[in-house]
Amino acid sequence: MVTIGIDIGGTNLVAGVVDEQYNILAKAKCRTQDYSTAESMVERLVNLCLEAVEQAGLTPEDVQAVGAGIPGAMNREEGIIIASLNTPFAHTPFVQLFQQRWQVPVYIENDANCAVLGEGVAGGAKNCGSVVAVTLGTGVGGGYLQNGMLEFYTRNGMEVGHTVVVVDGEPCPCGRRGCWEQYSSARALKRMAREAMVAHPESVMWKLCGNPAGVKGRTPFEAARQGDEAGRQVVDKYLNHLAVGISNLVNIFQPEVVCIGGGVANEKDEDFLFPLQKLVEKMSLHKRIGNRTRLVKAALGGDAGVIGAAVLYQEFV
Repeated sequence: MVTIGIDIGGTNLVAGVVDEQYNILAKAKCRTQDYSTAESMVERLVNLCLEAVEQAGLTPEDVQAVGAGIPGAMNREEGIIIASLNTPFAHTPFVQLFQQRWQVPVYIENDANCAVLGEGVAGGAKNCGSVVAVTLGTGVGGGYLQNGMLEFYTRNGMEVGHTVVVVDGEPCPCGRRGCWEQYSSARALKRMAREAMVAHPESVMWKLCGNPAGVKGRTPFEAARQGDEAGRQVVDKYLNHLAVGISNLVNIFQPEVVCIGGGVANEKDEDFLFPLQKLVEKMSLHKRIGNRTRLVKAALGGDAGVIGAAVLYQEFV
């Protein structure tokens, strides 16, 4: 038997068929922004699942359960998504809508919790006692795993992206100002790069992307590698803000491992991971104590959320 994991992100919807050894047999995906209503998105998710099943050479009857990782707060017992940024879900009976189209056991969980579950069972945090996972995507998500189990009373995920790192800073869709994800998400990185391009018309970033609208997360990193000062300033500013948030988590949770995932984390170690490790080490108080938190890249990349969602059923049996 196999299970299906769904990862609902601010940019893409992904469904993957996962076997008992946590291998992804097939995936199907599409853009999140293409669906403006909860009903249309759920219908597309069902179709994505069935597409992935077909690609794996299986039938719907081979699927034991479906798990969905969703950004936001939810009532798991009733299968309702209460609120979700960057999606049309609000007080949405997700499981009911899904099962109207396909009668299969369905489980829902916060997407960051799914990512840390995936890394915990099959990735960079496998066999670790305490793990904090941080995902750098459209926003900044976080999850905490203790001895293989998701923690916290609310189970709505660690809203680390909505902790303030700059008082009265950039406005955030959550209603606050200066939230961490306004400085450390991929979206924030691109915003800072665009601002730097406008301020520095001589920057190599213009040559790399043509105009500010064409900026990608890798643009300032590539510019910095080419010796561009504006690109270097963006990267340094970004990494510093990222280190502030991560060191806060280290100081609070004292975890064995902090696992960093998301597209930005795919940058070369010498440009991203190594300088970030030095910054976090400098900012973390427990560097004086002895046992130190290890900062590692997520081993599963974008697949962590899919694998974590696929094993959700284990938390309910």
